[in-house]
Amino acid sequence: MSRRSSGGACLRCCLVIFAVVSALAVCGPALYWRFNKGITLADSKTSCPPCICDCPPPLSLLKIAPGLANLSVTDCGSDDPDVKHEMEKQFVDLLTEELKLQEAVAEEHLRHMNVTFGEAKRVASQYQREAEKCNSATETCEEARERAEALLIKERKVTSMWERRAHQMGWEGE
Repeated sequence: MSRRSSGGACLRCCLVIFAVVSALAVCGPALYWRFNKGITLADSKTSCPPCICDCPPPLSLLKIAPGLANLSVTDCGSDDPDVKHEMEKQFVDLLTEELKLQEAVAEEHLRHMNVTFGEAKRVASQYQREAEKCNSATETCEEARERAEALLIKERKVTSMWERRAHQMGWEGE
């Protein structure tokens, strides 16, 4: 019994030591740097005068390149009717191509969804069949257990009856 209590005390002691070491490993570096920084700041305040900065504000992009602010090119080619017609044609073609691509993606998505749905139905029916098998096996096992339990009760009654008869006849038992 003392061996068990000394083993438990040793385990508790090891756990306490582990907890303290873990806490120091987690909190130690932060405390070290805070303490070290506090000492450094105290030393640096006495040895270094404050910095004086008189810097001009940074230049903005508008002051550097004023033409970059207006980057719209909506009027490009609006004077030339051929360029305008070509641009409109390209825009219509691009929209048509985009619609065809979206339709193809939607059809592929629908096909993939149908395949996935069919696979899910197949797997679900397989699981349903397996569940039905399990249920029937469980029912069979439960019926067999009930029959075995009933036979055991009958056997105990017969054994008890024979033991009583044996005791009546003078048998002393085990």
